[in-house]
Amino acid sequence: MHRERRIPERRVDIGEEATLTLEAYADTIVPGEKRWPGDRAIAGVSTGGGAVTGGALDLLRWDATGIHDGLEDLARLVNEHAVVYAAKSGLTLDTDVPAFVALGYDDRVALIVELTAIGHPEKDFWVLLSLFCNMAFDSAAHVHTDDALAAGHPGLTAMGITAPDADGLWRFQEAGYGRQLAALHPDTTLSGSPA
Repeated sequence: MHRERRIPERRVDIGEEATLTLEAYADTIVPGEKRWPGDRAIAGVSTGGGAVTGGALDLLRWDATGIHDGLEDLARLVNEHAVVYAAKSGLTLDTDVPAFVALGYDDRVALIVELTAIGHPEKDFWVLLSLFCNMAFDSAAHVHTDDALAAGHPGLTAMGITAPDADGLWRFQEAGYGRQLAALHPDTTLSGSPA
């Protein structure tokens, strides 16, 4: 059976500071566990893999997103917002890491709530970034589903997505509602396509 591959045309490279910042942002959207004890980007407020382990950075850097060329600007902006947030909250930030990374998880959440609130002038940027982070976890849109499952993708695994049948097609032995909702159309081919 032929399997069509989605191969990203281009992935942009971003600097270390932008990478840490965007990982911290993605981890705030779908938290995961720390990858190693000193991991600063991942807050570690959840067990198992989150958006970062699900490939959020790969998806964000993929040119199909349309935001790939602006990632360093988004990282810079969220760090600027983190400095302002920390000042008004009376927080002292560790300067060894980007400002957003230096925030604790609850403060990261509070800042993202502010940035995505109705009326915030940059709301569209932050909502879009949040959606892509979530998409990396719950659909693995940036990799073929077979490959994601074989690698133990945390989101697909958490949702109970299983490998396809031997012929590469997904079938479900039991209907989701406990009963068949509709009869198969008589012109449907064996592959599930219309005749």
